[in-house]
Amino acid sequence: MEGKVKCIALVGAGALLGSVSTVFLLKFLQRKVLYHCSRKDIELNGKQHISDICTKGYITSGDGNCGMAFLDALTDEIVSEQLTRNIQFFGLESQQKVTASYVVVVGLGGVGSHAASMLLRSGVGRLLLVDFDQVSVSSLNRHAVATRADVGMPKAQCLKKHFSLIFPECHIDAKVLLYDESSEEEILSGHPDFVLDCIDNIDTKVALLAACVRRGLKVLSATGAGARADPTRIRVADLRESTNDPLSRSVRHRLRKDHGIERGIPVVFSLEKPKAKLLPFKAPSGEEENPSDYQIVPGFRVRIIPVLGTIPAIFGQVMASYVVTQLARLQVHSEPVVNLDVDHYRMLHQRLIEHEEYLYGTAMQVQIDVEEVMYIVKELWHRRSAREPSAKDVGRGMWRSVNELILVRWDRVKPASVSNLILLKFEQADEHEMRTLDDIKEKEPEFFLRVTSVLRRAELEFGL
Repeated sequence: MEGKVKCIALVGAGALLGSVSTVFLLKFLQRKVLYHCSRKDIELNGKQHISDICTKGYITSGDGNCGMAFLDALTDEIVSEQLTRNIQFFGLESQQKVTASYVVVVGLGGVGSHAASMLLRSGVGRLLLVDFDQVSVSSLNRHAVATRADVGMPKAQCLKKHFSLIFPECHIDAKVLLYDESSEEEILSGHPDFVLDCIDNIDTKVALLAACVRRGLKVLSATGAGARADPTRIRVADLRESTNDPLSRSVRHRLRKDHGIERGIPVVFSLEKPKAKLLPFKAPSGEEENPSDYQIVPGFRVRIIPVLGTIPAIFGQVMASYVVTQLARLQVHSEPVVNLDVDHYRMLHQRLIEHEEYLYGTAMQVQIDVEEVMYIVKELWHRRSAREPSAKDVGRGMWRSVNELILVRWDRVKPASVSNLILLKFEQADEHEMRTLDDIKEKEPEFFLRVTSVLRRAELEFGL
């Protein structure tokens, strides 16, 4: 008798457990079927029907874009449990703004893959992932989700594959594309709430940022994350405030020169100077060769930047945090970037302008700003005259000597740009203005070669 009771109890418990599991499974499958049907409905019926669907209960962002499948997506048991910590942090209404958002991520390497991954995990409802490149074995030290099995797969498709397992409710579009003028409309249309620029090529980066400004799109740009090791020095600030970064310096110069854009673009950058330089390019033969001869895409680097994988990952996490808090309308006040002794550089910049006006009657040919003065004085000439290759003063003594220095054109025929300015003492500048470059080359060949070498370095770093 006792055995029969135990048997009946076990059968009853099993039936109860099975019923609960069945109900949960049916709810889950129903939700998935409804979600995928709704997505299919959207894809089949086009933009006009999308706006109709949005008014019938879909979450929408401020510009009318559809986000997640249903207005009550965050009340779904699985979705709400997955995003419960975000909801607790932001509040339900703010998290709905995040879930309703559409974000474009261009560049899916060490920085972009981590940024996209955390946007997904934060509940962003729609993502467009763009990259023309493939996963390589060497990229596994910094990529967010790629495995050895993904080597050779386009990065955009790799992320989509993994993301669909993490948060399948997100609408993910992956495009294996190189951003340029021909692909601008395809990538930037649809009124994205944010664009993340995670490109490491100057030409493409400048084109994307200029297009975002022109279209009135919110954009956040990543600068150089390679060759750095100190996570405590990563900052978010306006592009005009970034320092010690050759990539942002070049981008800033090109945006101002080619597009008249001087400010208004937030960037993630490091105050740390790069710890390593580009490695020399070697051909399959093992001999050093010109890297431009091996470029698959014109303008893209083929030389290797040494990268500690943790730093680009942190860059990406910082970008995702910035964007998500912006989407949720959470006010976060970044710590200001302090540039010590900036008044000295402003003084030298003003001195250059006045000198140009005196000598040429106009300062229209001055193509640098204060931050670029800082680069020229600190990085190229080490705060001393170009005619004094060794430092005699340090600390305050060095800055006292700045009062005797002025920036002048190396070649008077060319404008006053980063690759055509030298730092000289006043009397040296007067003498230089009366000589030709041919005379200097003939009478002072070592000085001529040293200066041209330094200016060539500036030209390469700025992509001129």
